[in-house]
Amino acid sequence: MDKYSYRKNIISTIVIVVCGIYLVRLFNMQILDDSYQHQALQNSRRIEVQYPARGLIFDRNGKLLVENQSAYDLMVIPRQIQPFDTLELLSVLGLEKETLLHNLERCRRYSTFKASTLVSQIPADKYAILQEKLYKYPGFFIQTRTVRKYNVSHSADVFGYIGEVSQAQIEQDTNYAPGDYIGISGLEKTYETDLRGTKGEKILLVDNHNRVMGSYYNGKYDKPAVVGKDLTLTLDIDLQEYAYRLMQNKKGGIIAIEPSTGEILLKVSAPGYDPQLMIGWDRGKNYHQLESDPNQPLFDRTIGAAYPPGSTFKTLQALYGLKEKVITPSTSFPCQGTAKTQIGPIRMGCHNHESPVNLRESLQHSCNPYYVNVWRRILENEKYPGVRDAYAAWREYICSFGLNRTLCPDFSNERSGSIPSVEFYDKMLRTKNWRWSYIMSLSIGQGELLLTPLQIANMACILANRGYYMTPHIVRPNASTGTRVEKHLVDCPSEYFPPVIEGMVAAASIGTARGAAIDSVEICAKTGTAQNPHGDDHSIVMIFAPKEKPRIAMAVYIENAGFGARYAVPIAGLILEKYLKGDISPEHKALEKRMIESNLIDTPPVSAP
Repeated sequence: MDKYSYRKNIISTIVIVVCGIYLVRLFNMQILDDSYQHQALQNSRRIEVQYPARGLIFDRNGKLLVENQSAYDLMVIPRQIQPFDTLELLSVLGLEKETLLHNLERCRRYSTFKASTLVSQIPADKYAILQEKLYKYPGFFIQTRTVRKYNVSHSADVFGYIGEVSQAQIEQDTNYAPGDYIGISGLEKTYETDLRGTKGEKILLVDNHNRVMGSYYNGKYDKPAVVGKDLTLTLDIDLQEYAYRLMQNKKGGIIAIEPSTGEILLKVSAPGYDPQLMIGWDRGKNYHQLESDPNQPLFDRTIGAAYPPGSTFKTLQALYGLKEKVITPSTSFPCQGTAKTQIGPIRMGCHNHESPVNLRESLQHSCNPYYVNVWRRILENEKYPGVRDAYAAWREYICSFGLNRTLCPDFSNERSGSIPSVEFYDKMLRTKNWRWSYIMSLSIGQGELLLTPLQIANMACILANRGYYMTPHIVRPNASTGTRVEKHLVDCPSEYFPPVIEGMVAAASIGTARGAAIDSVEICAKTGTAQNPHGDDHSIVMIFAPKEKPRIAMAVYIENAGFGARYAVPIAGLILEKYLKGDISPEHKALEKRMIESNLIDTPPVSAP
């Protein structure tokens, strides 16, 4: 082979090798490696998440309480960002530069290819300006979604609120991505999986300026969003609003339940706040303001606060005394009133009333010495080996009334209250050889005994039903939420209830709760005044009406309001009259005005701007 042919062969070999390399690279790029294809697709099309509208919330009469409204999020695909006018964008959005840069870095950490939320819930006026200028900002686009719109300015403790999902929640549930919203509290949290619906996808073709040019394959590969499921509440929103008027400038909680069904008719935690404060551009600022409010409007006092039940608890003590046969309806004990009555090693004070009193009169006058004597008989009952054993039996009975545990499945933040255990007192008293007088305060609903307003209202239901309660609930069960309402029998035969109920009738007609009287309605009530080491006593009433076939049972608990008859009783009476009669009678209008205008707190609660 001559020199020319040799060179020709070498050149040909080089050309073939180079072409082979190119062919292999092209094969790898086009067939094996889809990253370039993915990048090309990312530059030519955009996948927009279609957020479903959350389920609506209605009251028991079909009134729309919570709906949805449009919101605008500024989304970003970091890989597509090109140099842009930062100052103009900051001016339009009203953001600080540090906030924008921090959000951009967060989006880059999530993904450089996928879209994520840069700024959420942009107000409509800012959105209108931004939409006109968005073509200048490749990689940015507007995502339309819905946020909550509350049609009442109260009941935030019932509804709860939604907020952006956390990274921990994203890791736990693949349904969520950064920027998504999730129920944080209240019913929004409990029924999140029902309310949220299912997200969809819409694939759009875009040009190099990120402007939409049409649908990808005419929407063939789009996935429609599925709207969330609606909830119907058991609340009577008109009664709820009236109760909030009565509780303005007061601290406490009111719960009213329909005894025959367990449906919660009203639930008021005061002071509350406008749920709309937790929606929109200023929600973060509003939350911090609410959190720092000394009146604690974020704290749900109806199910999250555990208070001494005071003398409302005497009804259960009377039932147990009858059941254990340590007293009868005619059993009477003396009372020396404010002069204090000697009972064994202790002296117990009371307010002045006739003496001695029997069971009915003890409830009518809320006599403390009577129930200290009953307590002594309960714990010194010869039926049991000792006080500890008698207390353990009493505690088991008391807990059957739905105490020392949560009651309502619709709320995740409900407290169980406290009925102290035998072991608790062993440790506290540093002995197992108790005496009844060591824990005497429990006899009148004080000491270590703690209940929520919901538990006290449920006690009223048990008395109204003569021995049972239905699971308290605020969402009407359906095929979606499931049926969780059950009948619960308490550890007390129905035969022991009539004497106690007669005492409650006497309290409501001629006794400590007579301020709740309503014309032609027989009311059953028991007042309470709970001692408070941090200030004025708490005002309490447990009440139901009518006596026969009761339609409503309620607990009213007002902090630092003094005797039960002073505020809790008249407020309860007004709510009963509103519910049972439909309006307030002329003779009670002055009382209504006084209750509405009464101010028991120093600092006004936070309200909507």
